[in-house]
Amino acid sequence: MAVLEGRAALITGSGRGIGRATAELLVEHGASVLVNDLDAGVAEQAASELGERAVAFAGNVAEPGVADTLVARAVEAFGRLDIVVNNAGYTWDGVIHRMSDEQFQAMLDIHAVAPFRVIRAAAPHMRDAAKAERERGEEPIFRKIVNVTSISGLMGNAGQANYATGKAGLIGLTKALAKEWGSFSINVNAVAFGFVQTRLTAAREDSETIEIEGREIQLGIPAQFRELAASTIPLGRGATPQEAAGAIFFLCSPWSNFVHGQVLNVTGGQIAGMGS
Repeated sequence: MAVLEGRAALITGSGRGIGRATAELLVEHGASVLVNDLDAGVAEQAASELGERAVAFAGNVAEPGVADTLVARAVEAFGRLDIVVNNAGYTWDGVIHRMSDEQFQAMLDIHAVAPFRVIRAAAPHMRDAAKAERERGEEPIFRKIVNVTSISGLMGNAGQANYATGKAGLIGLTKALAKEWGSFSINVNAVAFGFVQTRLTAAREDSETIEIEGREIQLGIPAQFRELAASTIPLGRGATPQEAAGAIFFLCSPWSNFVHGQVLNVTGGQIAGMGS
């Protein structure tokens, strides 16, 4: 059933992992989707595989000006914008007493500042569009903003002071925006994921690096944290990207029209951070 037929979405960080799985699900249910990734080749390949309803946009949303260009590209491609999923992110772990200002600020930039800029850029096409519809006496169209946070932002994680702070800030942004934009039938919610099987949670010994502003950053987590995470999840394992995407899809769907200002914990029952 194409419950999102005619809707247009942008998903940051959607070339792989949770973002890619979310894009697949939204397209499957009728939406058009802008796919964003740091790597132009990854973004273009994902959009190509998703079909004619997808377009690619390469760029780091943490860089000034990129959010405005991203939103403009989505509106240019689809003529409208109904769904924003702020999913882009990475980890740059370290203990507090050895963490640099750059390392701390980088997590604030990607996990809190970038979503703020994307939402601000989307305002004319979501908030202002809804206001104009209301003034014309039209039936409200429910639009959706979903911010991807983490249980690290709710409970903290050893070695992730920067990441936890950024993700906690995103929850605050979600709550504030829900109060500002609720009257325009724009549902604003967050999903707090626990352990999801992506390249960010791969064993560090086998994980990839990414290049951010000329710096190589090692992804992944120590093997002992992976083992601890599995032992603290009642379901006994981490989520697949497809399972994670299901929660985001729900918050993008008509079934969430009265779900607003919430943080949906998707953790397999895990109630503590991986480093606790």
